[in-house]
Amino acid sequence: MAPAAVRFLAGLVTGVLILLVLGAAPAQAAGYRYWSFWKWSGSGWAYQQQGPAVHVPPDGAVEGWRFAVSPDGGQEAARPGTPGDFATVCGATPEQSGRKRVAVVLDFGTPADAPARETPPEPRTACAVVSARATSAEVLATVAPPLRYDGNGLLCAIAGYPRTGCGEQLGNADRPSAAGTTPVGGSGNAAGSGSGTDSHDDASSGIGGPDLGVIAGVALIALLVAGAVHRTRRRR
Repeated sequence: MAPAAVRFLAGLVTGVLILLVLGAAPAQAAGYRYWSFWKWSGSGWAYQQQGPAVHVPPDGAVEGWRFAVSPDGGQEAARPGTPGDFATVCGATPEQSGRKRVAVVLDFGTPADAPARETPPEPRTACAVVSARATSAEVLATVAPPLRYDGNGLLCAIAGYPRTGCGEQLGNADRPSAAGTTPVGGSGNAAGSGSGTDSHDDASSGIGGPDLGVIAGVALIALLVAGAVHRTRRRR
């Protein structure tokens, strides 16, 4: 084989190796730490498409809030870990004329989700009795004050938790482990609309190992180059 062909194959191997290393590099952004908003639909939590300031829940609705490190995609965020049973939450609260009852589930997440030097409160539920036209934000303010918002109207804290921060982006070094989060569609959390996979697995975070097919291809090319070099030396 001509020296030019040998150099070409060697360059090809180098290029494939570079692509392999770049492809195996982990993703830098792991997600955001924030409160996600859910509604109980049928037998599971479904992502609430409307914001709390505009959504008006009907009487008998169940709304859920979960604080966690999740992708910035809403529907793939961690769901509340408590089922939304209206009878359990509001069954002992009598109906009132001209007002509505809305069950609220608050899941403050796990210690792995918590900002530094903060401990999440225990999950809890509450039954809000509000005017028939009250929004979800008004419902939440009734049962879980104080609420904290940023300058853009993003909900940062419920019942004063967390004390600081608001939707901050985290890198992989700050990302909680899969064991420290509630997986989408996990126990007690039937997948709602737009159900996805656990946002903390290796495949979705870009931390998976290199493709075996690429490795095999590189090995084959390396053998061809070695053979070509050996034949070239014997002909000299």
